[in-house]
Amino acid sequence: MTDARGIARQQNRHRDDERTQALRALLMTPLMTPAHEDFAAVRRHADDLRAWFARETGWTLRIERDCARLYKRPGDVHDASRGLPGYDRRRYVLLCLACAALERAEAQITLRVLGERLLLLAADPALESRGFRFALTAVHERRELVAVCRSLLQWGVLRRVAGDEESFVHGGVISAEGGDALYDVQRRVLASLLAAVRGPSTWPAEQAPITLQERLWSLVAEYVPDSDEAQRTALRHHLARRLLDDPVVYLHTLDEARRAYFINQRGAMASRLCEATGLAAEQRAEGLALVDEDGQLTDLAMPAEGTQAHATLLAAEFLAARSEPAGLDEVAAFLAAARERYGRFWRKSAREPGSEQELARTALQQLQQLQLIALDAGRAQPLPALARFALGQADLRTTTVAASSASLFDDL
Repeated sequence: MTDARGIARQQNRHRDDERTQALRALLMTPLMTPAHEDFAAVRRHADDLRAWFARETGWTLRIERDCARLYKRPGDVHDASRGLPGYDRRRYVLLCLACAALERAEAQITLRVLGERLLLLAADPALESRGFRFALTAVHERRELVAVCRSLLQWGVLRRVAGDEESFVHGGVISAEGGDALYDVQRRVLASLLAAVRGPSTWPAEQAPITLQERLWSLVAEYVPDSDEAQRTALRHHLARRLLDDPVVYLHTLDEARRAYFINQRGAMASRLCEATGLAAEQRAEGLALVDEDGQLTDLAMPAEGTQAHATLLAAEFLAARSEPAGLDEVAAFLAAARERYGRFWRKSAREPGSEQELARTALQQLQQLQLIALDAGRAQPLPALARFALGQADLRTTTVAASSASLFDDL
C-alpha cells in the first residue's frame, strides 16, 4: 500500500511537471505543430491548459491534430519594440501578401510560383500609392522573399519537400536556370496564423479604421460587458498578459484603474502565475517582474554570450550608473573606451574603429526591448530594473593553458 501511494505521488508529480512544461512551451511557441517536442504533452493536457489560459489570461487555446494555437494578444499595442527579428514594415507587407497567395494556392507550391503571385498582388494600386514596390529583379528583393518563406517554414505553415532557397536568390524568378524549392502548404496552420479578434477583411469599407493605431486596436479589441465583475476580469486578464509577456510591468505604465487593482492584487496574481509556469516573482516598489531563472522563456536573453551581448551588458552598467539620460554618441564613446580593455575578447569586426556606433545602436535597441531603458528623442532614460546591472568593474583573469605538445601518455 505504501509503495502504491508512493507511485501515485510520483505519477502526479510527473503529470504536474509535464503540464507546466507544456504551458511554458505554449507561451514561448504560441503556434505549435507536431514537429515541436512538447506538442504531444500539450495535447495530453489540452483540457487543463484551455481552462487555465481562459481563466487567467482570457487567451483562447485551440488544439487540433495538425497544430496547437494559443491566441496571445498583447496587453500593450503601443510597444513598438516588439516584432520579428530583421522585419521592417516592408517585410511585414510581403509576409501578408505571401499568406494571401498561399491561401489561394493548391496543396503544393514552388518558391518561383509564389514569387510570381506576389508580383501580381504587389501591383495593387493601393500599395503603389503608398510607395510599396516589389519586382524580384534585385538580389535583395529575392532575399526578402526567402526570409519570409523561412519564417513560414519555422512556423510550420510551409513544409519543404525539395529544393533550395539560396539557389533561387542568385538565379532569379524569371531565369529558367535559377534554383527553386517545392513546399507543402499546411492550411490549418496558415488559418491559425493571425491572432486577431476580428479579421481585417470583415470591416465594411465605410467603417474601416484609418490610422495604424486604429487598425491595431480594431484587430485586438475585445468586448467587455458593462458590469463590475466583467470589468474586474478584464483588468486581471490585461495584467496577467503583461506579466507573462513583458519583461517587467511598471506601475507608471498603468492607468489609474489598473494601477489600483495591480497594487491590491499583484501578490495573489504573481503567486498563481508562478505556480503554474515555474517563474519567480520579483516585487519592487516600482512594479513586478516574473523571472525565468532558467532563461528559457525569452527570445532575448541578458546576459548572454557573444560580442554584442557583452557590449549590451557594458552599456547597461554605464547607463545604470548615470543620473541623466545618455545619447547614442555617449554610449558609443563609452564602448570605444571599453574596447581598449575588452577588445581582445571581441570579434574582429567589433575591434575596428567606428564599430562602436553599431554596437551602441544595437545595445540600446535590446535594452529597450527588455524594458530596461526608455528612448526619448534618441536619448536613453534608465528604468528602475536597470539597477540590477550596476555591477562595477569586472575582474579579468587569465587561465594558464598547458603546452600543446603535452601528451596524455607522458607519464605512462
